Amino acid sequence: MLAEAGRIASTYSYVVEPSEEAGGYFGRTLELPYVMGDGRTQEACIDSVREATICAIATMLERGESPPEGATSPRSEQVNIRLTAMERLRIDLEARRAGFRSVSDYIRTAALRGTD
Repeated sequence: MLAEAGRIASTYSYVVEPSEEAGGYFGRTLELPYVMGDGRTQEACIDSVREATICAIATMLERGESPPEGATSPRSEQVNIRLTAMERLRIDLEARRAGFRSVSDYIRTAALRGTD
């Protein structure tokens, strides 16, 4: 499981930002924004996030769940939905609050959660 989880994690995009609170760096992946790590250096932070991500993916695999594909994986299908301006604003805010870079990633993750 860990080898497969490591292979999947290697396709993920990592985001690292300075953390004034911790005096180092804070990081996460775009694909699993709720999996986080930190470190004194950027490299240590990425290692921390990667380790946490591998554990999260391994857990998903053990439960029979399908981890999300890498953010750079090709996407060929499109779904259009109509929203009110207020609905769009609320979705934008929730996506940012949850750490997603785009509304599309947020909606895709929310819609697919628990469907596997």
